[in-house]
This record gives sequence, structure tokens and C-alpha cells, in this order.
Amino acid sequence: MVRVRFAPSPTGYLHVGGARTALFNWMFAQKNRGSFILRIEDTDLTRSTKESERIIMDSLKWCSIYWDEGPDIDGPYGPYRQSERVTQGIYNEYVKILLQRRRAYYTVYDKNDRNKPILSTEKYPHSYVEAGHDVTVVFKVEDGVTRFHDIMKGNMEFQNSVIDDFVIVKSDGFPTYNFAVVIDDHLMKITHVFRGEDHLSNTPKQIMIYNALGWTPPEFMHIPLILGSDRTPLSKRHGATSVEFFRKRGILSAALMNSLALPRWSVGEEEVFIIKEKLKDFNPSDISNKGVVFDPQKLEWINGKHLRSLDLEDLLNEFTQWLKHVGKPVPEQDKDYVLQVL
Repeated sequence: MVRVRFAPSPTGYLHVGGARTALFNWMFAQKNRGSFILRIEDTDLTRSTKESERIIMDSLKWCSIYWDEGPDIDGPYGPYRQSERVTQGIYNEYVKILLQRRRAYYTVYDKNDRNKPILSTEKYPHSYVEAGHDVTVVFKVEDGVTRFHDIMKGNMEFQNSVIDDFVIVKSDGFPTYNFAVVIDDHLMKITHVFRGEDHLSNTPKQIMIYNALGWTPPEFMHIPLILGSDRTPLSKRHGATSVEFFRKRGILSAALMNSLALPRWSVGEEEVFIIKEKLKDFNPSDISNKGVVFDPQKLEWINGKHLRSLDLEDLLNEFTQWLKHVGKPVPEQDKDYVLQVL
């Protein structure tokens, strides 16, 4: 059974690139009658907030991207927040296994310079911990080559000699991204990982951890990033990048999802369509392997097409929901008047 996931960090608004990644994962699950899992990766305690988590989840629902398992509905492989998984000690067992297999070791840092390692040891450094030193757990990279297959890019090969040993448990006891994501994906039985190509450099490290634990990795696909007008990854310096911004601007969710699917994936030459009506045509291998510039003007054009296709009742619903979201709800007794105006 196909199981995919979207795993945002709750450190801000949902980026349109994240929404596109969630969309492709959701479409793949829908087409294959699989499960779409929402996992919150909130191990960055200094930046993660409950408010950001709420906004991300609300934005996904507005985009009609609904999950089968997640932090608000639970499921058989929960909890679905990494911070809660840390509290339950889920990662500890696998740290111990790597230490026992000599695929990981402890590193002790200078008390006066917490970036300066002073000792590496396979045994737990009790005396240093009691003396107030920071201690991390580090994964040992072995000699050789790490290989994996990417659905979009084909067979990939990385020389281990260019990858340094890397931290898997921070001094605060929280797992790092590359370690936690492997444990979570395996325990949640994730079969496919579709994510942005900015994660490609993380993949060999994750494959090493899978191999060290004797696990079979999921299938990977790294999708080209959405670009700004200067053909660099879309960011705040290009202007608005969040789903919330376009929602407040009056863009229909159907139009935004339609726009994000173009031209990275489209149904032939058709440019305006409803995502749910095209699920049968979705194939990850059809996604363009080149980054494409996000065009706000094209989005406005697509939005106009979607607006003009709505009947009056649907248009009224979209309009009143938008007014409510921006803090100007329409009283129930005024809806007939608004409908006449429309």
C-alpha cells in the first residue's frame, strides 16, 4: 500500500513550494488509494510555534489537501509531532543500536567553546556530562560509495569520502533532521518520499542510516524547486511566497493548486483544470525535471478563469468565506443582498 507524507517544520507560513510538494504527495496517494500522512517536524525548539503549526494545517485544508493520519486525528503510527516522539523516547532505541554496532559515537565539547570538540568516545562520557560539557551523538561515515535510485533523476552515486561524520543527536537530546526523518519514515511505513531537490544532499546521509540499521529505504523523488523571476529559488526577496498571502488576496484555492501544478505537471496542453478531476492522469514521472519560474500574473489569469466558471451560489460561498477569513464576515441576513450584487 502506498504511504506518503508531508512533513513541514512549523516555523512560519506554508510556502507555495511546500504546498506544491504536499499537493503531489496527496495526488499520488489519492490515485493509488494510499494514505497521505501529515507529520510535524518541530524539533527546532527555538523557532517552532503552535501558531505556525495551526496556520500550516489551516492552509493545507484550504487547499483541499486532507491527510489520513496526522497530529489532529492520530493514527496507528503516531504520535505525529516529532517533539512528542522525543518525549516518548522513540528515537533512543535506534541510537543505542547504532552505538552498539559502532556506527555512532559520542563527541564531547569544550565548556568554554561549545563548537570545539575535545573528545570522541564509544562509551557514554558520564564525568564530562556531570561537569557540564555538551555531548552529542555522531554518525560514523564508512569508506565507500552510497547509491540510491531517484524516480526523476535516475541512479545516484555519492562518494562517502566527501561526507563528514554528522551529528544525529544534539546536545539538548533532540534528534537532528537526518536521523529523525529516517526513523519516522521507517516506523510510519512510508513507501515514497517526494520532496524538493534542496533535500538531495541529505539523502546519502539518510541512506547510510537506513543501511546501518538494516532497513530498506523508501523510493525517493527530488522535485525541482519553484524559482523567482531571477531563476533562483523562490524566496521572500521575490515578494509574496506564502499560501496565506494569496488566500487573503482573493485567489481561489482551486486556482492556486492549478497554478502550482503548471507547468511542472499538466494534462496535455490544458492549462485550466480542477485537480480532483485529473487525478487519474497524474504520474510522478511526468513532472518536469527543470525548475520553473512562479508567475503571479499567470496565477491571476488562472484565478479569473476559475472565478468565471463558478455558478452564483458557489461564487457567493467563496466570497463570503474570503470575507470571513480577512475579518469582515457577512451577516446571514445580508447574504441574499450580496447574491443579488454578484
